[in-house]
Amino acid sequence: MDDLARIADVHRNTVLRAEKGEASGPTLAAIRLALEGAGVQFIPRNGGGEGVRLKEATEAVAILSRKRKDQP
Repeated sequence: MDDLARIADVHRNTVLRAEKGEASGPTLAAIRLALEGAGVQFIPRNGGGEGVRLKEATEAVAILSRKRKDQP
């Protein structure tokens, strides 16, 4: 959670509020962009419901590792 907060440039408590459904649109957009940048794909509702998946596990881990190194 701390990594997500840092990459999305939001406070850790903001991520907790988002998990509870208490975050605003801009905050959710920042979190979504951070997750997408780490290799998460958001799947639209297509009969089976919305969901998420990793683009490819090894690619996602590599992206997240690079982002950690870029952060102070």
